[in-house]
Amino acid sequence: MSGDPVILEAAINGATSRDRNPCVPITPPEIATDALACIVAGAAIVHHHIDRFGCSEAEAAERYLEAWRPILRARPDALIYPTIHAAASPSYEHQVPLAESGLARIGIVDPGSVNLGGIDAEGVPVGSFVYDNSYDKIARAFKICSDCRLGPSMAIYEPGFLRTAVAWWRAGCLPAGSMVKLYFSTDQGYLGAPFGLPPTARALDVYLEILADCDVPWAVSVVGGDVVASEVARLALERGGHLHLGLEFYGGDRRPTNVELVTEAVQLCEEVGRPVATPDQAATILGLPRPRLDRQ
Repeated sequence: MSGDPVILEAAINGATSRDRNPCVPITPPEIATDALACIVAGAAIVHHHIDRFGCSEAEAAERYLEAWRPILRARPDALIYPTIHAAASPSYEHQVPLAESGLARIGIVDPGSVNLGGIDAEGVPVGSFVYDNSYDKIARAFKICSDCRLGPSMAIYEPGFLRTAVAWWRAGCLPAGSMVKLYFSTDQGYLGAPFGLPPTARALDVYLEILADCDVPWAVSVVGGDVVASEVARLALERGGHLHLGLEFYGGDRRPTNVELVTEAVQLCEEVGRPVATPDQAATILGLPRPRLDRQ
């Protein structure tokens, strides 16, 4: 796969607080500034969360668009997408007004459920939160992406998530523009407790065995660690994969900026001998069904 462009996706905030890293962007103007800087540095896709909870789907969509409008005015080629809508149970309905805005090209579908939480003094996982995505909810999320012509970006927290995505692909039902992100977890995980597979070569082999002949583009990510410093990043690049990085999941011993993390990923791609994809090249690799904004 030497010479094939690498898609770098920057997940720029997530649940990361300012106490954890003062560089994390939170408000729409901060998100817009950081996203544009990441694209200049080499990111083809930007993913972010909003600072609103308990609002309606329409209100959530408008908060996303507050950041997206200045980004796309400056970079009509930019590829940006949201997280799930935080409600009593995760929802994907906010993607409908985002698609109707004409600014969205990528959507989100997380094809499975997982326990997320912290650990107690003995190191035992604790908490009552289940990230709940039933098969019916997954089907609804895929339908939104199909109807709205959004390429679904799929987070793979556990191997079962990937088996579901591959089942949709084998059935010929996976919407155009799909991509899977293989989330490896350190012992720290997302909120303190680990999940899924560790960031090792053997774990990557497991995921690639599940993918088998599935030709959906894939990327690796390390939750609670530093993906570029992990062994799976170089292996993924050597095997034709892509990279997902950023302050959402970064758990190293530094307080880097998102741009610094993107720059380090670009350097690794250069070492491996693969160029970094532009947003337009990423859209072509993924086969996104919607054209870029300035071609509509």
